[in-house]
This record gives sequence, C-alpha cells and structure tokens, in this order.
Amino acid sequence: MGIERIEVYQVTLRFFEPFRIAPGESAESRNVAVRIVTDYGVEGWGEASPSRRVTGETVETVVEALSRIAPRLVGACPLRIERNVETMDQVVEGNPAAKATIDIALHDVLGKTAGKPLFTLLGGYRAEVLTDFTLSIKTPKEMAADAVKAVEKGFKALKLKVGVNPSEDVERVRMVREAVGEGVEIRVDANEGWSPEQAVEVLNRVEKFRIRFVEQPVPAHDVKGLARVRRESPIPVMADESVHSPYDALRLIREEAVDMMNIKLAKSGGILKARKISDVAEAAGVSCMIGCMSESEIGVAAGAHFAAGVGNVNYADLDCDLLHADKLVKKGGTRVENSMRLFSRESGLGLVELDTGLLGRPVAVYK
Repeated sequence: MGIERIEVYQVTLRFFEPFRIAPGESAESRNVAVRIVTDYGVEGWGEASPSRRVTGETVETVVEALSRIAPRLVGACPLRIERNVETMDQVVEGNPAAKATIDIALHDVLGKTAGKPLFTLLGGYRAEVLTDFTLSIKTPKEMAADAVKAVEKGFKALKLKVGVNPSEDVERVRMVREAVGEGVEIRVDANEGWSPEQAVEVLNRVEKFRIRFVEQPVPAHDVKGLARVRRESPIPVMADESVHSPYDALRLIREEAVDMMNIKLAKSGGILKARKISDVAEAAGVSCMIGCMSESEIGVAAGAHFAAGVGNVNYADLDCDLLHADKLVKKGGTRVENSMRLFSRESGLGLVELDTGLLGRPVAVYK
C-alpha cells in the first residue's frame, strides 16, 4: 500500500465581484490543487490558497516546495499521515499552504480507504456545520444591502469586513444591524486594520449592536496590543493572522490575548496540525473557528469535515467557494442550505467530479 503518483495543478478562480478586505482587494484567487494516486486504486484531492501576506507564500513558492516534498512521499503509505507530515517538515521549513495540499489529500485517501465521510473519522462530533457569509468592504449602505440579500438566502450569521476607517466601520456595523434585525448573528473582522486604540474605541461603540466577536483587530505581531484590546473590549476577541501553529496558540493563551482562535488549514499546514492547535486551545478553554482563505469547494470541504469532526471548533467561516464565479467541483463536496454546510454520504471529502477544463493539465507529476 503506497503512494504511486502525485499530481500538482495551478487553478485560477474568478470572484463574482472584487472582494475587499482591509489590506487590499482581489478579483480572483490563484490556488494549488494536488491529486494523490495510490497503488490500490484510491485517490485523494487536496488544495490550498496561498497568501503572501499571511503565510509568505505564492502559487509559485507552493509549487516549488512541492517539487521537494512530493518525491519524498512517493512510495510511502498514505495512511501514515503523521509520519508523512513529519517527512514534509524535514524536507522544507514553513510553507504551510504547500503542506496543507498534501495533508488534505492524504485525509481524503484515508476517508475513501475506510469508506466513510472524513468527518466521522475525525471524531464525528456534529453532522452539519453552520457557516457565516462574509460581506466585502463597501460603503455602509452597500454592505447593508448585501446583508439583506444574504439573509434572504438563509444565512443566519454574517461576517463584516472592516478595518479601513474606524468611523465608517461603526456605520457599517450599525447599518447592517438595522437592516437585518435582531435574529442574525454579526461577526466583524478587521484583518489587522486597527491600532489597539482604534480597536478599543470602535468595539465599545458597536457593542450595543450585539456583535458576537471581533477577529484580528490589530496587526498579527502585536500580541501585547491584542491583549490590551481583549482587556478593554466588551466584545470577545478572536485571533487569526496571529495564530499559525500550536506554539502560537500557546503563546497567545499565556499572554491572555484571546478569547477565541481562527484556524485555517492553509495557514496551519493541514488538518493534522489544525487539530493540534484546537487541542491546545481546548485545554485552555479557548473556543475555535475554522476559516478559509480563497479555496474552491475542495478546500472548503476539508474545512467543513474538520469542523464537523472536532468538538472544539464551534464556529465556521466557510463561504469562499460561494464568492467564486468559477466552480472547480462539478459534483460532490459539501452544500449550503439555510446557513448550514451539509455532507453527502460519499467517502473522504465527498468529491465526485471536478471540472477538468478549469483544472487543466498538471504542472508537475511525481512518480
């Protein structure tokens, strides 16, 4: 039982409209997908959306890292996931998105080999996952209109991107709350856009609009500032860009800087290490959310299975595939109904058919 072949693909996915967060705007996402083929007829798919800002990676660096990783894994048993992850760490340092593509594909193989949906093998804590819907930064009025459209589609939680102008950010929150009423959960994400002083001011001003939590209010490196915000904010504070590893999680906990953590597979290096972050957080009584970068249905399915399997992952921000005009998965994966990510009975990640035209030919094959 071994890995026979690893194929690497580059994929570009267009957004329906430009997506803006505090650090900038994107019209498309450039991702890397991996197909692992075994010598016993089972194959697995993985994907990651690299971010130069968050992990220091690009599509090109991911492909280059995989050129060193993949040859070392050919012939290895795909079910020995922890050993294979250790091998990846020995071959290259960092490069979490590159490692996540392999890790996710290995977990897909695991589920298919067992003949079970992956979330049941990860613990099977829940059978469906509530996801929010993210609102790109626009004028307050435009965001309120987008919020109403999302709620009309059945979403019960909204994530508002903020962090560009404190006064306007308060208006964004106010107008969205007034537009959607009291029954919708609102979360805000500043993507490192505020100073600690600005964050404290804004959060105290928007408390009355019943915000569930604020995500990464200050720059990732400013752990002291994050701790200050947590002390002075009436709204729970979640770290995202500040936490990439179990070590980061432990440091933030020791500094009393967080109430919650956002885990992303491309940021942590895949499902195995994401689980370790969640375990550290759970030991300290810190709840986790599973987030996404700009993955297709492949990466979103992996995040959803992780969230369903692990009890301490109590929140999900798994909507990036809904923002894409291009759909890489034609059949299978997960689906969304009334804000819930639902799973099929298919094994592994549940992927049945990919768009081969969009996928294209592999940029590299290792065997």
